[in-house]
Amino acid sequence: MCCSSFLKMMMFVFNGAIFLAGAAILGVGVWVKVDSSSLLDLLDHEGEDSAGVLQLAYVCYVLIAVGALLLIVGFLGCCGAVRESKCMLLTFFSIVLIIFLIEVAGAVVLFVFKDVAGELLRDVQDEISQKIKNEYGKSDALTSLWNSTMEEFQCCGFNNFTDFDGSNFTVENNYPKQCCNSTIAEDQCTEAAAQMSAVGGCFDKLLQLIKDNAVIIAAVAVGVAALEIAAMVVSMVLYCRIGNKA
Repeated sequence: MCCSSFLKMMMFVFNGAIFLAGAAILGVGVWVKVDSSSLLDLLDHEGEDSAGVLQLAYVCYVLIAVGALLLIVGFLGCCGAVRESKCMLLTFFSIVLIIFLIEVAGAVVLFVFKDVAGELLRDVQDEISQKIKNEYGKSDALTSLWNSTMEEFQCCGFNNFTDFDGSNFTVENNYPKQCCNSTIAEDQCTEAAAQMSAVGGCFDKLLQLIKDNAVIIAAVAVGVAALEIAAMVVSMVLYCRIGNKA
């Protein structure tokens, strides 16, 4: 009886942790979708034919789906332990095992993707730079998207201020205000001022964002995987004890 109660308590602990981890992953997915939408939408708009860019643009949906699934699994494990249901415990074990195998495969893909992220972005580098020259200051949608992206990430152009050379915007005005530091007035951001400010391009910002998030997600995944293994072991022990009682 004492051992059974201990196993139930462990199931609560492990599944509570899985539940919280699921909430954390779900939160990261929502953040990527909401707060980072400008850069992701920009790449999706500019590089529609690039499979790598599409993977980056939709990674938020994968995180949201995994987080929601972990929430459900954590709840299912707790219910199975309380009700001592062999069916629920076996279902819990099977689902967690499948998730664990998917996470292992996903971790490998994420690790590889982190290393090739720069190459995927460089594939569309020239296309994006040319798009800026042709349409920035002319297309309201693209201009607004680039302005919000540069404002949020404190960057200038995809590479640097030279991306705007020859654009419709620079012909009629100075360079975008984001290309100069805050001490320079908006209408005074000339080529010389932009060169002196040396504001970095959005390419480097995006690449760093990918690498930083990859490390965070990988760390969370390792922790979740350890909890899942422990939860599977405890669920099987509890399952066997319920079977012996029967």
